Amino acid sequence: MSDFWPGEYRYCPMCSAVLEPVRRAGRERMGCPDCGFVHFRDPGIGAAVILEDEAGRVLLVRRGQGATRAGMWCIPCGYVDYGEEVREAAAREVLEETGLVVEVGEPVFVRSNFHDPEKLTVGVWFEGRVVGGRLAPGDDAVAADWFPPDSLPTLAFDTDAELFRVRFGVEVTPG
Repeated sequence: MSDFWPGEYRYCPMCSAVLEPVRRAGRERMGCPDCGFVHFRDPGIGAAVILEDEAGRVLLVRRGQGATRAGMWCIPCGYVDYGEEVREAAAREVLEETGLVVEVGEPVFVRSNFHDPEKLTVGVWFEGRVVGGRLAPGDDAVAADWFPPDSLPTLAFDTDAELFRVRFGVEVTPG
């Protein structure tokens, strides 16, 4: 295991020794020969909310400067903070990116995301319903708008494109 993933520990966070490959839980991981620490690197969790209006259009946000895949569109989404309940995170992200208050329903799609090698994630997409607020982009979104599923702008993530294929039966090529 001489090649490191981006962000992989090289030194022990407990005692600062150089980490070495060790075999734990059936996989090779980086571990400390001095104190026994083993780095179990876990993916982050992302939460997204699928919102449809009365005409069947889906709400998307355009990613702003500094965001992964800036200028492209995606379903409102973001990371779940440590200690945060996943549905609360999903509602918070929608509010931050769109100005809308939502009721978060059941999960309808779950996928691993490999689009950012620096931060691998597992995404959970929920059904949702707007219950308040006013549509106004914010946080890392520079625009927010409703689109018919069969007439979408360039999507940022292949997982969103897969969601549209599975849920709405439309083929979308991500950017």
